Amino acid sequence: MNTSAESDGFAAEASGLTRRFGDLTAVNHIDLRVPYGEIFGLLGANGAGKSTLIKMLTTLLPPTSGHAEVGGFDIVKSPAEVRGRIGYVPQLLSADGALTGHENLLLSAKLYGLPRAQRSARIGEALAFMGLADSAKKLVKTYSGGMVRRLELAQAMLHRPAILFLDEPTIGLDPMARHSVWDRLRDLRRDYGMTVLITTHDMEEAEALCDELAILHAGRVAVVGKPAELQAGLGAAATMDDVFAHYAGGGIREGGNFSDAVQTRRTAQRLG
Repeated sequence: MNTSAESDGFAAEASGLTRRFGDLTAVNHIDLRVPYGEIFGLLGANGAGKSTLIKMLTTLLPPTSGHAEVGGFDIVKSPAEVRGRIGYVPQLLSADGALTGHENLLLSAKLYGLPRAQRSARIGEALAFMGLADSAKKLVKTYSGGMVRRLELAQAMLHRPAILFLDEPTIGLDPMARHSVWDRLRDLRRDYGMTVLITTHDMEEAEALCDELAILHAGRVAVVGKPAELQAGLGAAATMDDVFAHYAGGGIREGGNFSDAVQTRRTAQRLG
């Protein structure tokens, strides 16, 4: 839940944040502010720097230079405090298909260090919130793609994080499952005051779900704004596809490598 102190600051704030890999600058002096209580989108073509930025903000990757705070804590000086304030759902499978939904949540509860006395109630609440109570004792390998993603959201919310990071949350899902995930994310913001930061390539998702978004291009922030305002800035008939093409480098860009392609297809396959 948000506190008054949180409301006065930013859920995530970066200044000059940079990450280099040898001669490659993946993230180039990014300045960004994500307000508390928003669903905030990071958009960009492959190679624009989205995943690298997320990894730095979640303390999985140290920056080369610059500064960032998440939940009021410095990502370099106080990584444990940052991790205690966030939840993270990656593209790749984070639920164990050989366990039941309940067993996955119990394992997550232990990893998050939830007191034993709180685990049962928190797990029951998370299952009910994500619409999985009736499937709790079924093996996750029998779940549909939408159910798997909702279970992963349930895992990430167990410790009541202030900020939830999601990497391509609906990739590979059918339209019904995608909209179900959107509804749950809106509910998390409404019922828990949770800030949600997502990466996405889906322009419909960006328009329907995000209060505000940033489009990255070549490791820099090209533009930040509300979807409707960004569209209006390009003309009355502009779509989010037009906005993306305008700010993300002039259209579809080939990016990534073989490993990226394999990862994306595996993610789509296991959720499909």
